[in-house]
Amino acid sequence: MSLLSLDLQICHALYSSANALVRAYRPLLEPLGLTYPQYLVMMSLWERDGVNIRHLSEHTRLDAGTLTPILKRLEAKSLLRRESSEEDERQKRIVLTAEGKQLRRKAEKVPVTMAGLYLKDLEKARKLKQLCEELYQTLEEAER
Repeated sequence: MSLLSLDLQICHALYSSANALVRAYRPLLEPLGLTYPQYLVMMSLWERDGVNIRHLSEHTRLDAGTLTPILKRLEAKSLLRRESSEEDERQKRIVLTAEGKQLRRKAEKVPVTMAGLYLKDLEKARKLKQLCEELYQTLEEAER
């Protein structure tokens, strides 16, 4: 088998799996009015509210060019506000609104539902997450 065989490519397996995973999230996120990238941003803010865009970009791994339109859409849905930082007015802080905070209760069933539907073996799921994180770190270090 040639090294150029599609069946041997890790990148193809990860790309296909990531797309399938995002499609699996879609029916769970639609009732919340969120896309998958918006869900990532909201999860990050539910963990730590009132952060600057740089922190949010690092935590979600979404670059600023991708993050800015997501934040604008979430702000238009009244889930968050962008406000000037008290330390540096040039910096923007991202702050959840009351509605954004309330959405968390509805969203709490999403991971449980995903696990129940697709992750029958939680130990394998943890191992897969660990392997993906290791690959991400290796590629990030190589890029620097």
